[in-house]
Amino acid sequence: MNQFDVVGFGALNIDKLFKVNKLASAEEESFIGSYVETCGGSAANTIVGLARLGCKVGFVGKIGSDRESKVILQDFCIEGVDTKGIVQAVQGKTGSVFGFVDKKGQRALYVDPGVNDTITYDEIDHDYACKTKYLHLSSFVGEISFETQKKLLPIVSKSTKITLDPGMLYANKGYTALEPLLNKTNVLIPNAIELKLLTGKANYRRGAKFLIQKGIEIVAVKLGSAGSYVTNGAENYLVKSFDAEVVDTTGAGDAFCAGFITGLLNEESLFDCARIGNFVASRKITKFGARAGLPYLKDLDFLD
Repeated sequence: MNQFDVVGFGALNIDKLFKVNKLASAEEESFIGSYVETCGGSAANTIVGLARLGCKVGFVGKIGSDRESKVILQDFCIEGVDTKGIVQAVQGKTGSVFGFVDKKGQRALYVDPGVNDTITYDEIDHDYACKTKYLHLSSFVGEISFETQKKLLPIVSKSTKITLDPGMLYANKGYTALEPLLNKTNVLIPNAIELKLLTGKANYRRGAKFLIQKGIEIVAVKLGSAGSYVTNGAENYLVKSFDAEVVDTTGAGDAFCAGFITGLLNEESLFDCARIGNFVASRKITKFGARAGLPYLKDLDFLD
């Protein structure tokens, strides 16, 4: 019997975000206007988004035994995320991300993975990760944790659907390297750049079709201000975005995943799954930080 609606499996980070006047290129200078420290990690952000939308959620990941680890656990508890699947290392530091966000809300991220990249198959609770309707994966920097995800998927019950947000880290590996995950993935949720890297096709419709033909059931492509494109082979929709004032795009894709998966759990139409994803992302980008703008279940009244 499933214990959760969704379990996330990905990196756990503390995001150190700097608001800057511009994103500096090589040999350029910029200046910092403000700074905030928040909890992050792609799958972790999605799981918090799902919790706010009324889903029962848990997480598999790894943290250190430092101040940052306590902040992450406390934040999950406040948000209603079960933490029994999180491994706590005796040595090593919790992962962190240094993010620089310009006046238009565009960002540049630098990842310091810490113990995220040391999580092994033997130290995670396999039953915990498998007792869920959906297992949502996101990327790690290093190979050890990537290998752990690859080892886990074959033991997951067929009744558990796999959703994957590859991010740039996994998309850069290319299709062949990512194939062990893609072969088990039911729902792939990349952005247009990641889709091109994975498939070699510049046109996102063709890229999505390629992956559907490879056996993935649903491909939902995040298109930023243009909205999203979703297809299951039989149906395909280009779904427009919601108007919003852009403050920070950090975590916007993770927010889309939360909305989209919520739609799947509630057996909404493919179009409405994308619409919910677009809405959740539009709310997130109005606030600074990966989670501050994430809406709650009551905010989905517009669907009625």
